[in-house]
Amino acid sequence: MKKYTFIKSLVIIPALVISTQITNSCSEDFLEQPAYNSVDTESVFESLLTADMFVQGCYRGLVPTEMYYQLGAGDTVTHSSEDGSTNNSKYNIANYQYDAFIPNTLTGIYSAMYQSIERTNIAISKIGGMEPSAKRDALIAEAKAIRAYCYYNLIRVYGDVPAIWTPLEEQDPNDPNTLYPKRASRDEIYDRIIADLQESIATMPTLGQAGFPTTERLTRPAANALLARIALYAGGYSLRWPLNTSTPGTMSRRPDNARVQQLYQIANDACLAVINGGQNSLMQASGGKSGFESLWFNFCQRNLSTLNQEVMWQIAQFGPNTNGGFGVYAHPGSRGGVFGSRKALQFMLPTYYLSFAAGDTRRDVSCTAYSIYFLNAGAASDTWVDVGTTFSCIMPGKFRISWCVAPQAADSRNLNVPLIRYSDVLLMFAETQNYLNNGPTAAGNAALQLVRNRAGIGSMPIPTSQAAYDQALLQERKWEFAGEFTLRTDLIRMNKLESEILATRQAMKNLSDKTGPYANTPAIRLYKYRKDAQAYGDPFLAITYIDLTNPSQIAAASAIPTTSAGYAAYQTTLRNIATANGQTTVATDLWYPANMFQAYTSTFNANARRTVGFSSGAVNTLQIGNIIYTKPTGSAENGGTYPNWIQGGGDGLFYGFVPNKTELLPFANQSAGHPMIDNPNLTQLPGY
Repeated sequence: MKKYTFIKSLVIIPALVISTQITNSCSEDFLEQPAYNSVDTESVFESLLTADMFVQGCYRGLVPTEMYYQLGAGDTVTHSSEDGSTNNSKYNIANYQYDAFIPNTLTGIYSAMYQSIERTNIAISKIGGMEPSAKRDALIAEAKAIRAYCYYNLIRVYGDVPAIWTPLEEQDPNDPNTLYPKRASRDEIYDRIIADLQESIATMPTLGQAGFPTTERLTRPAANALLARIALYAGGYSLRWPLNTSTPGTMSRRPDNARVQQLYQIANDACLAVINGGQNSLMQASGGKSGFESLWFNFCQRNLSTLNQEVMWQIAQFGPNTNGGFGVYAHPGSRGGVFGSRKALQFMLPTYYLSFAAGDTRRDVSCTAYSIYFLNAGAASDTWVDVGTTFSCIMPGKFRISWCVAPQAADSRNLNVPLIRYSDVLLMFAETQNYLNNGPTAAGNAALQLVRNRAGIGSMPIPTSQAAYDQALLQERKWEFAGEFTLRTDLIRMNKLESEILATRQAMKNLSDKTGPYANTPAIRLYKYRKDAQAYGDPFLAITYIDLTNPSQIAAASAIPTTSAGYAAYQTTLRNIATANGQTTVATDLWYPANMFQAYTSTFNANARRTVGFSSGAVNTLQIGNIIYTKPTGSAENGGTYPNWIQGGGDGLFYGFVPNKTELLPFANQSAGHPMIDNPNLTQLPGY
């Protein structure tokens, strides 16, 4: 048996280990299959069965934590709530404060993608030498699609990167470029992986074929959707600079406009192939849930068969050996009880929460204005509640812990990782139609309308000019894809990052000052008290609340008694206010106000929660970063200045952003295991 002998590659694969234990299945049985590794690949590729297992192993590691933890924030929608800006890489990266030497940058994505690329290169080479068959060709196509996804991730994070197309053992060990390859043109890499996808899609399997019961493996429609996404990135904007020089970069498209047009056409045609294929659709309302709510509740519950038509590609995460932390950080937070103490490390900017049109069912799915907490700290037997929060601590909701199945470990969630949804195809198609026709078309509008109809905002006017339509599509992507870790780089490819960052900074100041579009934003919200079910699979969506605008009602709700003797009469007052605002109430209902512009921990908000039973030990604690929940949103409530998380002394919102620099991340340059140290031939992004 021939065996591979791998050495430590100082270039691309630090401590390379090819481990291909099966990762993609909807049952644990598949996950218990024996592992195959680099020392016995000759036997692996003696049969299509074991070769298939090797290809399935190529999915392992495709979504490292950094992709959703660090790059899942900073997109003017989702932001880091981690405490401390000086030494916290998550908070720094969410604010575009990079440093190649501390390093405040990303190294996990770099190493993980090249490990996956090496696996796919082995698969493509070895399976290519097997007896020709439809199955063989399908496996090669699948491996090429996985490789394409890896290069797409690398380029959208780092720009130009080394291009490796053959397994390490097949390269010349005497060639300096084998161990120390230089950056290659992103355009050349994009063209190669786009050609790979175009040539391979016809041989890809369709959903329902043997081995493809769910979308945990790439199918033909998903490969078309991936092709469309990569083509849009290849034809879109990015930070470009002359390779191997220190010339500053600029945000631009590739210089060949004819190729840009061709790339948009490729994306357009790939989207059309999916749309006309008839295998995909948006999940619609059922069981009392809106379509969007039903989608994510079923996703969290792992009801994979119900998701196949919309979630076109997802990475399997289930089993004792294959289970990631996706969703561990992006949730409303919980304190004790069945769910344990889970801190939310991301929050939703309140300007995003307030951006949704009335009736948009996506808001309360993507954003939660509540956290799961107990009433009495230290009590032997306690009551857990869904406690209403303020504007400064609106938290993510698509992957809320109460919707999930019970995790196997505290740092795992049993959640698959969603990569491509059908709504993305529809919005990409609307975008390509707008670009190719110098304005929106009826076909593009119909695709956009499908997304809006499902969200409940089908009556929203559709712009007629190309620029306004492009901006509307960007906003639609924000509403649709919050928390799915693509928006940050979508802003870059659409050349909207700088304008959106500036607009969001100003919007947050306007909200803080209660000026402009936020001049009449209600400050006092009346939350209805609700116990938490403390059970996995709880379908609870959002706390019932009333935004008070009537001055007399605001005054009455704000007259919070300071002793328990006045609580009963106060609750009667609040129930009367609720009834006057159309709420059906009973004598046992409890309500409490929140000043949305104050900190969660303000005296007003703490006293309000005491009226429904919060003890002193629990009244002022929340499972999210102190920098968020202990700070107000309003400038007046902060003593006449903006709180630090909005505009601080060097650490306010997006404080590290520098145009034509921070659109891409630098290579880390500190010690072994970091790209610039492992490979002295890698040039640094100018500016770092």
